[in-house]
Amino acid sequence: MAAAPSTRTLPLQLHHYLLLLLTVGWVAAADSPTRRFEYKYSFKGPHLVHSDGSIPFWMHTGNAIPSADQVRITPSLKSQKGSVWTKSKLAFENWEIEVTFRVTGRGRVGADGLAIWYTDGQGLDGPVFGASDSWNGLGIFFDSFDNDGKKNNPVILVVGNNGHQLYDHQNDGATQALGSCLRDFRNKPYAVRARIIYYRKTLTVMIHNGFTPNNDDYELCAKVENMVLPLEGFFGISAATGALADDHDVLSFLTFRLFEPGKPVEPDDTTIPQEEKEKYREQYENFQQALDKKKEDFQKDHPDMQGEQVDDLFESVNEQELRQIFEGQNRIHLEIKQLNRQLNMILDEQRRYVSLVSDELSKKGTNNVPQTGQLPQAELDNIMRYQQEVLKHVGELKNSVTNTLSQVAHPPGGATGGYEVAQHFNDIKEHLHVVKRDLGALVQRNVNIEKPKCPELPPFPSCLSSTHFFMFVAFQTVLFIGYIMYRSQQEAAAKKFF
Repeated sequence: MAAAPSTRTLPLQLHHYLLLLLTVGWVAAADSPTRRFEYKYSFKGPHLVHSDGSIPFWMHTGNAIPSADQVRITPSLKSQKGSVWTKSKLAFENWEIEVTFRVTGRGRVGADGLAIWYTDGQGLDGPVFGASDSWNGLGIFFDSFDNDGKKNNPVILVVGNNGHQLYDHQNDGATQALGSCLRDFRNKPYAVRARIIYYRKTLTVMIHNGFTPNNDDYELCAKVENMVLPLEGFFGISAATGALADDHDVLSFLTFRLFEPGKPVEPDDTTIPQEEKEKYREQYENFQQALDKKKEDFQKDHPDMQGEQVDDLFESVNEQELRQIFEGQNRIHLEIKQLNRQLNMILDEQRRYVSLVSDELSKKGTNNVPQTGQLPQAELDNIMRYQQEVLKHVGELKNSVTNTLSQVAHPPGGATGGYEVAQHFNDIKEHLHVVKRDLGALVQRNVNIEKPKCPELPPFPSCLSSTHFFMFVAFQTVLFIGYIMYRSQQEAAAKKFF
């Protein structure tokens, strides 16, 4: 029988365990590389572009549109291509990049996608997400369109090439992928982030899904070991659209050089010479003097205005965004109120017709002898049932619009308010499509029934046939749907460039 450990040996064992854990943690920390930011291979807003629209140390081609805060690689138009590439090659053995981007579109399915490149040449134009095929290096594809019909998109692929292979578009690159993961990166509340690390011949791809504002909320997407890349290469981002279109916006591209532990950090060979420093300092002083002179002239011309009053004349970026959100929600509120009034009118008409048919049925019940020229009992029952179904669907549509109206009247706070309103509009469109389909089915069933003669009712000079009534309701519904789609297109076109 084994003896139980004594109380004196327990603290000693605990001490050994703690020492082992500290040793492992120290080894892991000692093995982590040292990072150094490389500004010549990076860009980030604000003030991302020069006054002439160019990006410092980068070039853009195709339909790419640089702005102060981001680079729109492709707008949400059909058959667009664009890309941005570094002007000079980098020669880093180990590196890390962090890319922040947004892919937004009005449809449930987008196209075609976005790609991040490291190649030995600039693929300025081509069929692979807006860049050239048969590249030599690495391509990380954010593919949003399902070409092979396997329901496995959006997907993120890691594809390598030696310069002699063509990309397999029909299979979405599945036969050439070195690693992949299924991630939906479209229409997220926050920007999506990709962290790509190439360290000791191992490529690691980490993805931030864009659901939380935490910038460090990454998860592993793919890891490829023993991957050999060109010693020198260009970084680039490209995107393309097809019959479907998305906005592909890149907010930042940050590059870091990695140094292995124990090795000295190489001096930065991109240090600005002293002559250029003096030149830039002189330019800055000249600009500062010109700005001070303009301020003095303005104060002389407007002595009654102080500095704080001058600042109040200009609208900050946050105030502008809040004003635009408020105006947009007011327009949405007015439109939905108008829709609610129209639905109330339709419901009143439906109830009136149902009451008329009910009165006719009650009269038929008191008199069992059929009168000449009146509808049979079965036909009146069918009309009654159809009216009840139409009334039910229109009532559901009215409830949906009422719920949306209450949501817009009390919008949620934060950055996701516009996103939730857009989701409510999508729900309204789905309900309208259901009502349209049901009305079409009802009209089709009514057409197949032999057209009866309209009954001659003493209180009413004439009677509207059920076929004409349903055609009228269907026509009103189609006009209603067209109006909603037109307004949503106008709102999307107005918001796309904000």
